[in-house]
Amino acid sequence: MSPQATSQPPDRERQPLAQRLGAVLWPSFFAAGVATMACFAFIDPLALRDITFPQLPISRELGYTLGFFLFWMATAASSLFTSLLLCPASRFNAPLPRD
Repeated sequence: MSPQATSQPPDRERQPLAQRLGAVLWPSFFAAGVATMACFAFIDPLALRDITFPQLPISRELGYTLGFFLFWMATAASSLFTSLLLCPASRFNAPLPRD
């Protein structure tokens, strides 16, 4: 066999960390903003506090903030999982030795 027939195709260059983080965090930021607006258009954070944690002094603004960051974490996890699924398998799996 010729050396070219057994060589593996080179992987694409690995993207810089800032680019990979941006590809996960920016879309999730916008999705969290939309989810926050949709959620709090129908739910008052003070009513939600009274149902869940009535003993905590959570203001309406803090409720909006906590809701946004919870939505952001959920959508970032989804984007991160998608990003991991799109990585080529050759990045994680070493080629098997030939007999």
